[in-house]
Amino acid sequence: MKNALKPFKAALLAMNVLLAAAPLAAHADSANDTLVARGAYLAKAGDCIACHSAPRGKLMAGGLPMMTPLGAIYTTNITPDPDTGIGRYSEEDFARALREGVAKDGHNLYPAMPYPSYAKVNDDDMHALYAYFMHGVTPVRQANREPDMKWPLNMRWPLKLWNAVFLDKGVYKTKPGKDVVWNRGAYLTQGLGHCGACHTPRGIAFQERGLDESSTLYLTGGVLDNWFGSNLTGEHNTGLGRWSEEDLATFLKTGANAHATAFGSMTSVINNSTQAMSDGDITAMARYLKSLPAAGGNGGAPYSYDPKATKVSLARPAPNDAGARVYAAFCMHCHGADGRGFAPMLSPLAGNPNVLEKDASSLINVTLNGTADLVIQGVPAPYPMPKYAPVLNDQQIADVVTFIRAAWNNNTAAVKVEDVAKLRKATEAAR
Repeated sequence: MKNALKPFKAALLAMNVLLAAAPLAAHADSANDTLVARGAYLAKAGDCIACHSAPRGKLMAGGLPMMTPLGAIYTTNITPDPDTGIGRYSEEDFARALREGVAKDGHNLYPAMPYPSYAKVNDDDMHALYAYFMHGVTPVRQANREPDMKWPLNMRWPLKLWNAVFLDKGVYKTKPGKDVVWNRGAYLTQGLGHCGACHTPRGIAFQERGLDESSTLYLTGGVLDNWFGSNLTGEHNTGLGRWSEEDLATFLKTGANAHATAFGSMTSVINNSTQAMSDGDITAMARYLKSLPAAGGNGGAPYSYDPKATKVSLARPAPNDAGARVYAAFCMHCHGADGRGFAPMLSPLAGNPNVLEKDASSLINVTLNGTADLVIQGVPAPYPMPKYAPVLNDQQIADVVTFIRAAWNNNTAAVKVEDVAKLRKATEAAR
């Protein structure tokens, strides 16, 4: 009888072991799900989708063209596909790619990938990101496209020298004397947010000329891919000097406020990244950015609105005032005769930091090519900027942008027709 009970006892013991292990397995699954969810949030903060997803392409499968001074490069497949993506990357491989710009096979990535910023991401966040990309992203089998660069410009070994000179290794370190909110904002802005990649001027070797607030050039604005990333310091005219912390938080959440509306590359940042961030993180970024002292700018006196004469000239533009005539025909119905627009739905032009900027690249580009829709919580903005490249010639665009930059006390330099022609040619492939 005792022997007959042995199989039953063994089965009972096995069942008890399984029942005891079940809560542990459930806890492990829950912990893994939480880690993946945290990684998904951090990937949004890093705006990975914007660069690694081509229009009408698969999520994170790459293929988006990016213009550099050396030619076009195409973003890579970062799905967990084992053959064409990063499915065979260890966590160490993954961290090295993000922090040092070195792929698993040892080849160097071009610094269009903002690894000088991602170098500041801490180990816990890197671990969560790895969990997300390995377990939260759908694998896509799509081969990477080679850069459109001719030899010897396509050689990658010089990038090792580039890293040796310009890559500042080491995760973000909390700044003494600054509170938790400021440090969180600095960590996000300098690291995952990689704001400096677009908003800091580049040097002759395509390096950012400042990686944090210790540089007077950091976030003072810079040209990238035919857009001018605006000044994010406290500069009164072209920067954030007239914005409150709440204004900046609203802009990061919705893409528009009383001062300006997102366009160009920033539209993608709002759509895919900052609107999904927590209110606490948005407040932290706004707090950090508003702490930056004024730097850069146009050197002009602090802006103050002056509507004199502009309304009159628009009501009946003089025959020889070509810019006013174009504005009255194509721009006034949205941006107003007084240049104040109908914020936040329609951007003001009077005192707009992008209008006051010395470099008119963004104004020319957005007039030529319009901008993609801002989509906030699934709802597209009702009045996107249309493209005027098919409608207006280079002279007309130069005239109207010059008019805008002079009107309402903007007092900014005229735009040359050659600059419009150059930018039209540079962006025609994207239209």
